[in-house]
Amino acid sequence: MKPQTLLFLLLLIGCQKPKSEPQITSTTPEPKTETAVIKEHFLKTDTISISEDETISKNAFILAHLVDQKADKDSIVTAKYRLDFYLNKTKTADSKITIKGIQKGSEWSASYGLTSATAKNSNFIQVSFGYPACGYAQNNYLYYLKNSDLQLVHEWDSMIDSGWGSWVEFENSTSKANPESFYCKTVSFEPDDDDENMGTVSHSDSIVFRLNGNQWKKQLASTKNKTYFEKKMSFDAFHGIK
Repeated sequence: MKPQTLLFLLLLIGCQKPKSEPQITSTTPEPKTETAVIKEHFLKTDTISISEDETISKNAFILAHLVDQKADKDSIVTAKYRLDFYLNKTKTADSKITIKGIQKGSEWSASYGLTSATAKNSNFIQVSFGYPACGYAQNNYLYYLKNSDLQLVHEWDSMIDSGWGSWVEFENSTSKANPESFYCKTVSFEPDDDDENMGTVSHSDSIVFRLNGNQWKKQLASTKNKTYFEKKMSFDAFHGIK
């Protein structure tokens, strides 16, 4: 081999770049974020149907969740509930209430409207809880639900036994289902000691409710716990029995 050829080969080998080894890329997987769904625990859940104009609403109901229940030394049971209001299977609002003196076997009921005449398309919902028999006290709640805004407007106790007892009556001076003002009074009808067909009707605790923006405000229009109307009348006359 000629010296020139050998020198050329040596120069050619020396000028070649070494092949780079393939680089190993370390890929660390990104941590996945998972949303933990916390399942709520309740002692009991009741479904409350809402009646509207003597029919049961098909797209609205209330779930009454029993959150806590305790009995004191006198065996008086106090329970805490959360009421979830649903429309078209979607929860719109909720309310927390505490009820003292619960009777075993008590049931829920609910209806739209301040009165039966103004139940259609009303934002008012009356909810009651108690043992379904005469002579037992009932816990009553008046709610105002508009879209997702819920307000507990008023709450009261009632007891009716064979046409006698005490309860609250709402008066709507208009025919509107959603008036801007209304009032209520406590009505009591007690039997006479000497004549079982005679009784005394009395009115007390007159309250005026006015809508202020999106909230209802109430004002006592009579002296609290003091009778402002009283009249003796027969049982048949009071209940319009002919």
